[in-house]
Amino acid sequence: MTEKFIKNEQLNFIKNQIAFIKDSAKKNVAPTVLAAVQDLANAKINDLFPNATLEHHKMLDLSRLKTDAEYDQYIQHLSAYVIPFPKITEQQLKKMFPKNKKLKLPDLSQIDHGQLTYLSWNDLSSNKKFIVYELDGKIAGIECKVTPISKENICAFCSRFGQVAYISTITKTKKSKNPDYYKAIGNYICTDSSDCNKKITNVDYLTLYLKDSLGM
Repeated sequence: MTEKFIKNEQLNFIKNQIAFIKDSAKKNVAPTVLAAVQDLANAKINDLFPNATLEHHKMLDLSRLKTDAEYDQYIQHLSAYVIPFPKITEQQLKKMFPKNKKLKLPDLSQIDHGQLTYLSWNDLSSNKKFIVYELDGKIAGIECKVTPISKENICAFCSRFGQVAYISTITKTKKSKNPDYYKAIGNYICTDSSDCNKKITNVDYLTLYLKDSLGM
């Protein structure tokens, strides 16, 4: 069996491409147009995996698929090759946030690590949101102040429109001429992190936000 090689956000991207192909087919576009849509989706998917093996490329190839059932089977098959979010213990999380002596943790046993790009949970009593992500091969976490808002907006992490909250954190990056300088950085992200993990297709901003927050 081929080793797991697909990340959660990459599978989400592939699902979006499949959805676009299905939608095009339902619109009864010309066969040549549908073939072009499929070819473009194939190219975009292959671009996600620049180091893919020949076996990987054969598995990712969707040019032979025709029916909704075949597309669904394709996604189901790829799901078995998703790299799960690294296993992490409550003790590791506590060490990550040592200043929070009364840190409230999520129930890790109830989390599907195969559908996680990042781990996040809220502590409603302190209006805090905690975000944990794998940066450069190491698990890192940040603590944010969270402000619920009664409106929808674009999430900075998944780039989808929906119910969001405003998060902010104090960056550890210092200006060279002022070692005491700190600034808060923030943005709107999905209120429901589980839902966000199902929609995120690109980790560029998530990575940037954590690196800026951690002063990396």
